[in-house]
Order: sequence, then structure tokens, then C-alpha cells
Amino acid sequence: MLCLPGTTDNMGLNKLPSAMQAEHMTQQIDPMKIAGRTRANDVSAETYVGKRVHMVGMGGAGMEALAALLLRCGAIVSGSDEAPSEGTDRLAHAGATVHIGHATSHLPAKAELVVASAAVPGDNPELTAARLRGTSVLSYAQMLGEAMRLKRGIAVAGTHGKSTTTALTAFLLREAGLDPSFVVGAQVDQLGGGSAAGGGEHFVAEACEYQKSFLHLRPRYAVILNIEEDHLDYYSGLGQIIGAFGEFADTCSPDGLVVANGDDPTVCQALEDTSRTIETFGLGKNVVWQAANVRDRRGRYAFDLLRHGQTVFSTQLGIPGRHNVLNATAAAAIAWHCGVEPEAIVDGLGRFGGVSRRLSLRGQGRGIIVADDYAHHPTEIRATLEAAREAYRPARLWAIFQPHQHSRTRFLLDQFASSFSGADIVIVPDIYFVRDSEQERATICAADLVARLRRHGREARYCESFDAIAESVKREAREGDLILTMGAGDIWKVTDELVCWLG
Repeated sequence: MLCLPGTTDNMGLNKLPSAMQAEHMTQQIDPMKIAGRTRANDVSAETYVGKRVHMVGMGGAGMEALAALLLRCGAIVSGSDEAPSEGTDRLAHAGATVHIGHATSHLPAKAELVVASAAVPGDNPELTAARLRGTSVLSYAQMLGEAMRLKRGIAVAGTHGKSTTTALTAFLLREAGLDPSFVVGAQVDQLGGGSAAGGGEHFVAEACEYQKSFLHLRPRYAVILNIEEDHLDYYSGLGQIIGAFGEFADTCSPDGLVVANGDDPTVCQALEDTSRTIETFGLGKNVVWQAANVRDRRGRYAFDLLRHGQTVFSTQLGIPGRHNVLNATAAAAIAWHCGVEPEAIVDGLGRFGGVSRRLSLRGQGRGIIVADDYAHHPTEIRATLEAAREAYRPARLWAIFQPHQHSRTRFLLDQFASSFSGADIVIVPDIYFVRDSEQERATICAADLVARLRRHGREARYCESFDAIAESVKREAREGDLILTMGAGDIWKVTDELVCWLG
């Protein structure tokens, strides 16, 4: 049984407001410091029009989405990144000035604000030049928080599932006619991209725990999906991560609501000391929002959604994977509190097609299927492989996994090695380098993960280059195989090559 402070019954409820009360609660919002505005709930082209904003590290998923949002609000956006990417290409096409590489000359003379990705080091020449000029410099998270202050914020946090749940929440609100603003750290075709500046009162955004960046947000509604060990290059261990999520819950406005996974003991621990109103969700009975009678329909799950034990609706998801039942339950709870009718929630859950690189079907031919996924944590890998088997029923499942960060690979090596039980063949290229020091890079390599996978009984091999991976697959794949690329780096380039091969 879940125990939370201030609980008034055994359903995981803490000072629950009615739907009507939740929808009409008011909040005192600080004026935006950098936009020259003093009115709340006023993100518009007028707010940002003509503002010169420079984005350092603009090709990252979150930075790209925020840059696109600023463009849509009328800002003059420039920026830079180390290498060209799909993200920088999209921003250039949308009207941003994009520089490849980092140099002082890339910073516009009249820049009024510089926004930096968390991956950008403090001695970056553009950041250094901005500080010398006296130009305001904000982190991505700080800028996202400033934007959220002007709306009724919905912040989605958790080790896994943030992008899908954020996108699904935004989709449910948009389809109900509420026209939300949103920032998703991935591309979402049904939403027209990863961000939008809507005319409605809601702002939906991912809340990332790295470097405690989510503490810059001030949401009305906060979602905590799950908590596990990750980002151990920053956190000292799970206890510190749990503490950070507890602090995140307290960023929610006092008259707001935290929607939290009541099945996750670490989430419950994080919320032990919060005074915020909490509604739990999960598969168990001792939660406010229960996904019950869960049924597998060839990888796309149907379930009944209960609130306080009473059925609200029955639905079937349009996206595969049992793990998405919980993501959908959290999104449905938020949508309900925002005033979306149950019938509209059911319709949206069934029509939502997911976000880019989440078990995305990329191509098929020769009796072979090629798919791509963003999974880069052991729990995500395990869930993705399970969902892939349920959805595609392959004769053999190839997992081409690009580890993301040397530190993550080192800290979670045993968990990674045991997470590939759902794969028949595992191919591992070099570890994708992000943030790690040269000393960290020297401590572990892809071959170490391959050796550990073999100890766990997996057929695993190391391939140094993407070309070598593609040639190996072309030579050995046969009818009935599913080729699944996985990782948060640029492993999708292998997918592109294989799709061309399939014809």
C-alpha cells in the first residue's frame, strides 16, 4: 500500500480537487525576466517578435524544439552546433541562422539572449564572448522555465517515457481544441514537429532531471513517471536522484497537482515529504488512476481506466508496448484535469501514433523489417525489445545498439548486459561520446559491453564502423528478421542505409 503525507484515504489521494476546481484554480505567475513582459499567460508573437536569441548546441532534441518554439513566437534565432544534423537542418529550413562549429564570430553583435545546452562546456567561445559583452546567458532549462511561467505549465518527468507522455498529453489537448504550446525532445509528426506556440493556456514540456534542470520549471501540473539510476556522471547514486525528484514535486504550484506513479517505490519515496496535492496512477488497486484489465492485442494494449475504482472509459492504444499503458494513463489523467472529455481522450489515445525513434517502422522488404528506437537505458532496452517482439513477431530480432556515454555504460554495465535477453543477435559500435572526459573514455569501450553480453549468453559482436554493421546485416539477414537500431546517438544512420538496401 502506498503511503503519502496528508493522504485522506487508501487510494493514493492527497487533498484531491475536483475536475472543475482543478481547471479553474488560479496561480500567481512571475513576469518573464527576459522578454520585457509583465503580463502572465501571454506567450505570443508579440512577446518575442524581434528578440535576437542565440542557441549554443541547438541541434539537440530539446534545444531544437525550444528554438523552433521561439521562431514561431517571432524571435530572430541563430545558433551553433558541433556537427550538422537533422535538427540543425530543420531549424535552418524554419528560418534560423545555423553555424556548424563553435566560434566567437558566430555570436550576433546584437544578440539579446544566449541559451546554452547542458552539453555545452562553460568555456565555449560563444558563451565566453556573451559573458564578456554582458549578454544574458541562460541554460536550456532556465529558458524553458521562463517560457512556462507565462502559461499553465504541465511538466513531465521520469527516467523513461518523458517524450512519449509529453507528446501524447499535447496531442490529447490539441485534439480537444485547447491549442496548447509544447516542447517535446523528439519529432512528432502528428503535432507538426517537436514544438508549437499555441494560443491556449497550457504549456506541456519534458522535464529533464540531468543537473537538476527540471527545478527551473514552475508547473501547475507535474508528472513523475518513474525513477531509476541514470546520469551518474552527475548524481552520486539513486538516493540523490530520488531527492531531486522530490524537489521537482515541490516546484509544482501550491494549488497545483502532482500525478505520480504509485506502483514505483522510488517515486513514492521521493514524494514522502512533499506538501503538494498528489494523485497516483498505476496498475495496482491502491492508486487513484488505475489501468485495469490490460489486454495484449498484438503488441498494442487495450485497458480499462478507473478513477477511484470507477470505470472512466475503455480504450486501446495506437502505439505498441505494455510500458505505454502507464504513459497513457498519466497523460489521460492530466487531460481529464484540463477539462478534456473522456470520449475525446479515448479517441486521442487510439489515434496517437507515437514520436520519432520510438519503435518506429522505417522500412520493409525481402521479408525483412527495419525499425529504429531511442532506447539508451537498460530498462528502456528491455521494454523496447519486448514490445518489438509482441508487435512484429520476428523469427530473429537483431539489436544494433549504440551505447550513449561512456559514464552511463560503465556505471550500468551489468544492467545493460542483462537487458538484451529479448534479442537474438546484438551488434555494438563504438560508444557515442557525450560530455565524458578523456579519462572517462579510457575506462570503458564497446568491446567491454560485448564481452559482458557474451557472458550473459547473448550472441554479440563489436563492429567499429556503421558501414561494417550495414554490410554484416546485408550479408546475414534473412526473411522473417527484424533489424532494430537502438540508441540516443546517430545510430539511425545505419537504419537509413538498410532502408535503402531493402528498396
